[in-house]
Amino acid sequence: MKTLLYLCLVVYTATAVHLKDVEVKYPHYINLSDNDEVMQTVDLEEQPDIELLEDIFRNPDNNRYLLYTRDNPLVAQTLQINNTLGVYFSKFNAWKPTVVIVHGWLSDRNTEVNIALTDAFLRKSDVNVIVMEWRRLALSGYVTATSGVPAVGRRLGQFLEFLHRVTGAPFESMHLIGYSLGAHVVGNAGRELEGKVARVTGLDPAGPLWNLNKDRLSSSDGIYVEAIHTDGGVLGQGIGSAIADADFFPNGGTSQPGCLTSFCHHKRAWELFASSVTYDHFLGRECSNMLQVSLNTCRGKIFKMGNGDISKRGSGLYRLNTDRRYPF
Repeated sequence: MKTLLYLCLVVYTATAVHLKDVEVKYPHYINLSDNDEVMQTVDLEEQPDIELLEDIFRNPDNNRYLLYTRDNPLVAQTLQINNTLGVYFSKFNAWKPTVVIVHGWLSDRNTEVNIALTDAFLRKSDVNVIVMEWRRLALSGYVTATSGVPAVGRRLGQFLEFLHRVTGAPFESMHLIGYSLGAHVVGNAGRELEGKVARVTGLDPAGPLWNLNKDRLSSSDGIYVEAIHTDGGVLGQGIGSAIADADFFPNGGTSQPGCLTSFCHHKRAWELFASSVTYDHFLGRECSNMLQVSLNTCRGKIFKMGNGDISKRGSGLYRLNTDRRYPF
């Protein structure tokens, strides 16, 4: 009897976890939100706003690039692509590492993830932090925002190429970080730069419409690409499958301690990452497959999750368990 129950558990778990490049069948309508506790009902089969998308493709400079440093940690300086004088007279320092933060859907420059990560990085290290705001598209419908992600990401890549060209800031000192839809934005930015940036981090990369999407975040988008998955369960907002060089699944990657809603599970990715920048204390255990991730039976090598190490390198699947409250 015990053997039968164990076999049933194995079969159930193997079908419940997401494997690489397996299509996840979402329902017609799903509840999503990247920015607040009020979930939005999204029609995943709705037609995108073609007029807005055409304008985004024609005018990609709807993006705003907001620079924060230790000299201006609270009041941003706005940088513009092809405005060389603006960069020269800003506090941007090409000799220091550059961290780029990209928010998700229904968000803008003032969203919590931007504030938390900017503060964590500037307290820990003397770096340039650039928050990219793409609110015009991000505040549109989910299907429309998803459709415009590649164009927004490519323009971010072109902006970083401009910074490299006029200041000499090396790609090898750039770390691109994106939350939810923003994870796919930074993936496309890295792709535009032919994978030359040192590091790309995806914080619970968005799942709906992205599982088999060729424009999603991938391991070729940077020298080292990391993904942290926290809401990859059935109907979860995250992609839930291995897509990077190193993929971390805190608490199994589908639900998080102390959380009762999908939104809470989802945002835990950036909360954990912010904590890791400060304390660098999360130790993942390598897993052979997703079944081990789900059953918490991983016995491989230890590898740290998150942190701000620009030279970090590694690969594999990792599981770790966290507490329910900061610093987790």
